[in-house]
Amino acid sequence: MKLTYEKINQLARLLTTALTDLDEVEIYEEPNAIRQEIVKILNDLMREEEEIDNRVRQQITSQKKTIPEGSAEWDILYKKYYSDALRKLGITVSAPQQARV
Repeated sequence: MKLTYEKINQLARLLTTALTDLDEVEIYEEPNAIRQEIVKILNDLMREEEEIDNRVRQQITSQKKTIPEGSAEWDILYKKYYSDALRKLGITVSAPQQARV
């Protein structure tokens, strides 16, 4: 999911505020310097996510059989390859919990 410049800045402001409000954290930098570093980190993460997405799409298109994007098979392969790519980076993502009625 691509985040806009405005959304990244909004997230960075919210995170900076949350950090400065924590009693357990002592901040020695100006809040704007912290916000700018958070923006840099978020941009790096978004770039890395885009690279993973591109690799996963390439894996799917390199299959012997043509798999149309949007099909159930494509969605299953995308989720599998994407989670495999994250796992290789040491990131584990659990499936969302189903709501109990």
